Amino acid sequence: MATQSIVDDIQWYCNIKEQTRLRTTCVSLAAGNTESHAKSLRASDSDTSIAVDWSRFAYTQYVTNSEYLCNSVMFFEALDRLSSQADRVMMYPSKMFLSENDTSRDIELLVKARDEYNVKLVPITVQHKDNADATWADSFTKLLAFNQTQYSRVLSIDSDAMILQNMDELFLLPPAPVAMPRAYWMLPDADMLSSQVILIQPSKTEFSRIQARIDSASKNDYDMEIVNDLYGHSALVLPHRPYDMITGEYREENHTKYLGSDAETWDPVAACNEAKLIHFSDWPIPKPWIPTPDDLRLEIQPPYFKLKRKEVCEKVKTG
Repeated sequence: MATQSIVDDIQWYCNIKEQTRLRTTCVSLAAGNTESHAKSLRASDSDTSIAVDWSRFAYTQYVTNSEYLCNSVMFFEALDRLSSQADRVMMYPSKMFLSENDTSRDIELLVKARDEYNVKLVPITVQHKDNADATWADSFTKLLAFNQTQYSRVLSIDSDAMILQNMDELFLLPPAPVAMPRAYWMLPDADMLSSQVILIQPSKTEFSRIQARIDSASKNDYDMEIVNDLYGHSALVLPHRPYDMITGEYREENHTKYLGSDAETWDPVAACNEAKLIHFSDWPIPKPWIPTPDDLRLEIQPPYFKLKRKEVCEKVKTG
């Protein structure tokens, strides 16, 4: 079954490319412009508007508590605003939504996501790891995306992230069981892929592999270690620019890891404009919805922010 599914996906991808090629050829030849035809062929790789059944694809997120639920709803609002065409799936704790008559804030948010942003709500049992760091104890839950076999492809994105631009094009990449960006911030100490963004072809086979690896996980193994162990040497690698920027990048003094070389000059505004997804990861600063002690914020805020603040204060003093 899994092999046939992969064959079907490859055939589908080839059909899409061929239909796009034929369309651009006909348009160009009808206009009698061979140069236009050449340009159209070069552009056809990015033309995904033809014959795409978007119901085969979905963005997925998992939430484990009220704090992450709120940000997830904001994420799906952004997808709606950005006119994303793929389905939207939120995996949430089954105990969170027991009755629509409940007036709790959690119920209000779940209903809002469902009714206003067309999110499909999937109740799940949170995959909790005992004796683990509280930050990562429930992170296995995201791997349930491998079991969403009603879709040909799902894009799993952590719910503590902010999407800035449409990412639908990722669903049309060549078939591969898994695609992930590099965890660039860990280089050169560790060459790992980031589990913050995972493009998945769900299947019973892959989900069984995931379950088996979870069952054998050591104390220090979390979702990132598991997907790297299984797919680290075979995954299709997505460019972290623009698909996986972390907020901690703005506190770095050297941006070579993110830029990819020391030949490019860091431009924080250009980097933000380029990024399609920003992940809230800036240890020891907590997530934006968790209050940050003033002394901690002042201590670790970016150096250029401190300099700018000093400049403003001096101007105020001097009138």
